[in-house]
Amino acid sequence: MSKVSTAKALAGGKVDTMTAHAATATRTRTGGPGEDGPKIVEQVLGWVLVAVVAMLVTRLGLL
Repeated sequence: MSKVSTAKALAGGKVDTMTAHAATATRTRTGGPGEDGPKIVEQVLGWVLVAVVAMLVTRLGLL
């Protein structure tokens, strides 16, 4: 009796040779970080958000 790994047993005794790169190459993009849009817009909007939160905190007297 030989020991067979669970993955090998589920694959019918065959080992899947697909690499991680090949598996991810077929997936579609769902958004998130990437090369879509200029970085300066993202930076400016981030600092605007920081300023708005700071104004809200000071106006509410939380700090």
